[in-house]
Amino acid sequence: MKITVHSSKSVKPASSSGSGSGSGSGTPAGSSKSKLIPLTVFDEANHDEYVPGIFAFHPPAPPVDALEAGLAKMLAEYRHWAGRIVTVDATSGKRAILLNDAGVRLVEATADVALTDVTPLEPTPEALRLQPSSDDDGAEGELMLLQVTRFRCGSFAVGYSMHHSVADGYATCTSLLAWGQAVRGAAAFDPAPVHDRASLFVPRDPPLVEFEHRGAEFKPRAEKKKALDVVDVVGDGNEVVMQTVRFSREFVARLKSEASAGRRRPYSAAQCVAAHLWRCVTAARGLGAHEVTKLHIAVNGRFRMTDPPVPKGYTGNAVLWARPATTARDLLHSPLRRAAQLISKAVSGVDGRYFHSFVDFASSGAVEREGLVRTAVSSELVARTNIEVDSVLGIPFYDLDFGTGKPFLFMPTYSTPQPVEGAAFLVPEADGGGGVVAYVPLYRRAVDAFASCCYSLPPPVVVDARL
Repeated sequence: MKITVHSSKSVKPASSSGSGSGSGSGTPAGSSKSKLIPLTVFDEANHDEYVPGIFAFHPPAPPVDALEAGLAKMLAEYRHWAGRIVTVDATSGKRAILLNDAGVRLVEATADVALTDVTPLEPTPEALRLQPSSDDDGAEGELMLLQVTRFRCGSFAVGYSMHHSVADGYATCTSLLAWGQAVRGAAAFDPAPVHDRASLFVPRDPPLVEFEHRGAEFKPRAEKKKALDVVDVVGDGNEVVMQTVRFSREFVARLKSEASAGRRRPYSAAQCVAAHLWRCVTAARGLGAHEVTKLHIAVNGRFRMTDPPVPKGYTGNAVLWARPATTARDLLHSPLRRAAQLISKAVSGVDGRYFHSFVDFASSGAVEREGLVRTAVSSELVARTNIEVDSVLGIPFYDLDFGTGKPFLFMPTYSTPQPVEGAAFLVPEADGGGGVVAYVPLYRRAVDAFASCCYSLPPPVVVDARL
């Protein structure tokens, strides 16, 4: 598949005059140029990286002028994407979004094949050419980069790369949906965007730090090099390959039934699939019986913080993580419901009290005084024994529509030279029937063992001399 780039331009917010031009120099109504929006404690604690993905659509493809005009209209309301991240305090490292309307990158490209010639699309290096890269020539620190690629058959793909310090998965989705709504000529965005990063996460007076956040969201800076050394040693000479696992609606129902046995209310699909993958990856890695394995799974604060509540349309980060842990022996020699119980208990513990405790601790000055750094670095979180599961089940990525229909594929990808081993991603099947697609990066040496158990229920226990 040959990709030819025809244009790469910076699209700016539509001006208050309503011109809608991506190259206009006007300022959106009711805004001030070069305003600084400090990143919140949730923004600063999150992954400091670009998060990419690809949508694929059946024909017809909308005109590029319509996509550009709609993008400019969206950016007039979501100005943070057209800004830049800057450091405002070199000593503390505090950062902010500079609302300077510098623009987002929009790339127009064509492929020399029909989309059916390269489907099913998988997150391979070839497919990654359908998404823009923040490292490409011409990229200038944009927080949102977009690429529209048209295929010979009339189908088209939309790839994106958006900075995680600006928005979590839910807010990223609503921003992309707003682009589609703008292209379709919507008078207002749904959900209505809420940009207030200043008053939502104010620490309490007096503060109440009820939980230990050192070792959870933060760690000493000195630990960072140690963690990276472990990854370098274990991963030396090993290729990481992405495994795409499609769990049917029936298989997910069986997982939920087995994991939830004896409960009045079943565990969620995300928790059950995460529990299954945790066991399968641990088995495939061949960990020793007493080695501790930990699962990291995101918890959305929009549905947990109530004083004040976090609006559905909040445009920043509002996520923390649950971290259930156990030994390899306990995980592999216990029923699936054991893993699901561990996950459910850990997720339940990241409640409103925990979120508010995090705000109070992160705002107390302890992070700066002690030289703490974020733990949300995927390559360190999953080093050798752990697994991270990011899920967009329940997030409406499949509602993106530019007026020609919704996508038949949404696929997360990766922006690093190779995917991070152990950092899995869950998305729903496009038909909305309850199936789940899991993208699981593994070292090639573990692929056969993983494949032998991922579709088994329960997965077979890997017999190891150390178990």
